[in-house]
Amino acid sequence: QVQLVESGGGLVQAGGSLRLSCAASGRTFSSYFMGWFRQAPGKEREFIARIARSGGSPYYADSTKGRFTISRDNDKNTVYLQMNSLKPEDTAVYYCAASQIRTVRAGWYDYWGQGTQVTVSS
Repeated sequence: QVQLVESGGGLVQAGGSLRLSCAASGRTFSSYFMGWFRQAPGKEREFIARIARSGGSPYYADSTKGRFTISRDNDKNTVYLQMNSLKPEDTAVYYCAASQIRTVRAGWYDYWGQGTQVTVSS
């Protein structure tokens, strides 16, 4: 069992930056692939980025590539999402999730956080 808690969301102007954190409970954090997703009102949940168990092999959606960076610290049981050059279309609730397989599909993620709101003003 893994419990995930996101933090770091908020209101930021376009062009600004935010760093999201996702703290995991339990001693098995390093055995999971970790991903970040987002969901805007009226839209489906969208994959943003994932990272391998060891912290290598980051993979990004085209919409965030070059602007967002995913990282993890297994000693702290935490995964991060650094978001730069934010745009109004990045406004959404952001979720972290844990999976036992390398995937971009939300349905294959076993555990989810409660989400944190990110709002980018123009």
